[in-house]
Amino acid sequence: MRRVFALEVLACASCGGRRRFIATIEDSPVVAKILAHLGRSTAEPAVAPARPPPDPTGFDFA
Repeated sequence: MRRVFALEVLACASCGGRRRFIATIEDSPVVAKILAHLGRSTAEPAVAPARPPPDPTGFDFA
């Protein structure tokens, strides 16, 4: 995120201190349980269909 958006995700917005990773949670049932506890949706988002490629007639490649 820092390289792409120039956003330092490990800096605390409140005090400016440095955050650190404690763990990453990848087990789906554990993630669902945490989200449910926080009152967040546990449903997977719907997959949107792919968009068509842009119309090349609108570009001047000369």
